[in-house]
Parts: sequence; C-alpha cells; structure tokens
Amino acid sequence: MTYTPEEQAGIFESSGTGLRTHEAHSARMYDYLLGGKDNYPADQKAAEAAMSAFPTLRTAARENRSFLGRAVRYVVEETGINQFLDIGSGLPTAHNVHQVAQQHDPQARVVYVDNDPIVLAHGRALLSTDARTTVIETDLREPRSIIDHPETKALIDFEQPVAVLAVAILHFISDEEDPAGLVAQLREALAPGSVLVLSHATAEISPETALGVQAAYRAQGVPLTLRDRAEFAKLFDGFELVEPGIQVVSDWRATVPESERPSHAEVSWYGGIGRLV
Repeated sequence: MTYTPEEQAGIFESSGTGLRTHEAHSARMYDYLLGGKDNYPADQKAAEAAMSAFPTLRTAARENRSFLGRAVRYVVEETGINQFLDIGSGLPTAHNVHQVAQQHDPQARVVYVDNDPIVLAHGRALLSTDARTTVIETDLREPRSIIDHPETKALIDFEQPVAVLAVAILHFISDEEDPAGLVAQLREALAPGSVLVLSHATAEISPETALGVQAAYRAQGVPLTLRDRAEFAKLFDGFELVEPGIQVVSDWRATVPESERPSHAEVSWYGGIGRLV
C-alpha cells in the first residue's frame, strides 16, 4: 500500500516519531527540488521561496546529484573502496549511493545517515531486502553517534578504508557548530586510504542570487551558511585532494561537453574528494 505525503504525515505524527511536517526540512526541500513526491507544503513553500531568489536552484540540485553519482563511481572503480558512510543522505531517489556502488561492486556496503524520521522510514522500506545497506537516524553534529552506532559497526569496518560522503549537508552546519571540527572527528576514525566526498553551496560565484537563497532558507527556519572556496577547502584538512581538486560540481570529472553544462552561476556549488594518506 502507498500513502500520500499527507497520509504519511498523519501516520508518523500519531506514532510519536517527531516528524514536524509543518516545518520545512532540508532533506524534503531537496526532494522537492529533485522532483520527488515525499515533501509537504512547508517544504514546497520554502523551496519555492528559494527558487524565486535563485531560479536555477533545481538545476543546481540536479548537478549536485550527478556529482554524487560520479564520485561514487570514482570511489569504487579507482580506489577499490566498497564501504560507504553517506551522512545527510536525504530521501531515496533515483541512482542512490548503494545502487551506483553495487553496479560496480555487488559487495558494496552502505550506511545512510539522516536526522529526518521520514528519511529513516522510506530508507528502511527501500532497503528491507538488502543486507548490505542500512539507514540510521542520527546527526552530523554528533560524529561519534554515527561511528559508534550498532548498525554502522555491523556493516563498516573502520580498520579498512571507508568512503565518507557529506554531500550538500555541511552548508546546514553553522560556523558556531564548527563544521571543520566535525569533519575532523570523522577523519580520526578513518583508516589510511579512506576518502571524503564533499559538496557545498557557495555565494562566491553569484553573490546576489545565492545570498537570496540563504535568506529564503533562513526565513523558513532552515539554517543555511554559504561558504567560499577557501572555506570549503579547509573542510579537507588532513586529506589530499584528488584530481581535479575543488571544482563546481557540474565540472568535477564531467562526462558531458562543456558546451552542454550549465554555467557556474547557475550551479554555485563546489565539490571535491580528499584521500587520507
């Protein structure tokens, strides 16, 4: 049986899961931007307000999602790593991390991490028959809760290289919450050869429109902190950047000709991969 988002909201809220569908949530806003259906009026309102400031925000979201797919393929094909920790994974959509990874290595294992109860529910439903994947409900702001979670430990061997993905999530961590410090805590748990995949929205390329998005998100109660290239690079402290280094996500190891890609101003999102040596 399938349910509408409104029916799902009633089920979750009556069960006491703490799903606040009257408040916008970044994971559900992202789902809306990608054309998904697992979002609610508050998420739609917030996303539409952001798009009024930055009309190509849907393009940016799609390019970020494509970057994620290319990054996962790189990890499996070129490093041989087959265990993934996807933090801030968001709602399941097409070409999820485990699907991309397992196309190239059927033994790939993935732990998805998110703090939205509906992500947990949808993820577990999707992955109920896959023993090599799981979804846990915790928060990037508590790295040890991710690393020490029993379901993480059941799938991830931290004595071996791990791919940690924090794609489109660190811009929801304020400066006061010390995003670089949170990444450093994750780094300390990793074996040499592990990789870190990051992407992050920026106002450096198109300040007026990007700062409009930031204001729109914040007005709807969704924290968003845009950072420039230098600030983004600091998140990779302790890692060696993989070629081609930090790029706008649409350019990072792009598989389409430059003439067919959106402009940097239409994307305004940096991405990169670092390797722990």
